Amino acid sequence: MMGGSPIVAPRRATKATQTMTRRTTPTTITRALFNSSNDSQGKDNGATATRVSTDAVMIDPVVGAKRFSNYFWAGVVTAGSTGFLLTGASAYLHHNLVFFLDASEIKFFPQGLVMSFYGVAGALLSTYLWLTITWDVGAGYNEFNKDEGIMRIFRYGFPGKNRRINLVSDLADVQAVRVEISEGVNPRRVVYVRCKGKRDIPLTRIGQPLTLAEVESRAAELAKFLQVPIEGL
Repeated sequence: MMGGSPIVAPRRATKATQTMTRRTTPTTITRALFNSSNDSQGKDNGATATRVSTDAVMIDPVVGAKRFSNYFWAGVVTAGSTGFLLTGASAYLHHNLVFFLDASEIKFFPQGLVMSFYGVAGALLSTYLWLTITWDVGAGYNEFNKDEGIMRIFRYGFPGKNRRINLVSDLADVQAVRVEISEGVNPRRVVYVRCKGKRDIPLTRIGQPLTLAEVESRAAELAKFLQVPIEGL
């Protein structure tokens, strides 16, 4: 007799736990991967480069300014601008500030002045590049959530009122997945979603084109998940 009562309660508790887990899983996944809980505290930690794809939720991270190419060019510009500034200053002081830069035969006007100008311009550009990398501009994620019926496009921008760009639309408004491919000196390979009554929304990162295989794979996977046609292929 005593063995019958403890059996019913655990079963009810298990069902309640499973129901709660199903309802909270999409939000929990997004917060865990992309640090949404830190937004209320004013912390910007960027997006974790982890992709999630289930039957009900698809979360695709977008790489921002923290890319190898940006680190490389920021370092090159910093080194170049430092060299120009040191050469211009050495020409002005008639003394080599660095032993491996000989400016004894360079007159400050006009050569030293021009080098100083290039150095200042390069220093400003390198500062901009390093700040962009530090702020991780362009990073974010694309979330397609069937449980909540929403599409969320989140991106980090420059500090200010537009630091966090959060676009939310109804998933039912998505009409198609569009692919734009253009070759040439500046190739462009972008995946868009076409929403009813709105402009096409780009999903892929800017400034670093994906390969044709990546574009086709992502567009096909997203179209299959959303059950919408693909345009542009």
